[in-house]
Amino acid sequence: MLKHNFRQLRIWIDSVEFSKDAYLLTQKFSAEHRFGISSQLYRAAVSIPSNIAEGSSRKSQKDFSHFLSMSLGSAFELETQLIIAEQCELAINVDYQSLLTRVQALQKQIASFEYPISQ
Repeated sequence: MLKHNFRQLRIWIDSVEFSKDAYLLTQKFSAEHRFGISSQLYRAAVSIPSNIAEGSSRKSQKDFSHFLSMSLGSAFELETQLIIAEQCELAINVDYQSLLTRVQALQKQIASFEYPISQ
């Protein structure tokens, strides 16, 4: 079994922080959007650290890589949802550009994650 402690992985820490911010963003959406894009956006955000954590428990690097790939897919899904939310003006007084920059940084972190050989 790989000895990844997901709680110590920068990609997990940063994605949990982003998930909290995504939740706060969805709270600014009107009630009519709470069960549409709001729900999808938050689920995609939570999926990122969740897949990292689940993958860290897998027995092989290949299995962990698969979960990182799913996490990366969720990050791209989240980016798309942020773009749609911005274009539809679902929340006012939100710095969407900052959120987009942060999710793109997460994508780069996940895509370039290097596996420790031993810990």
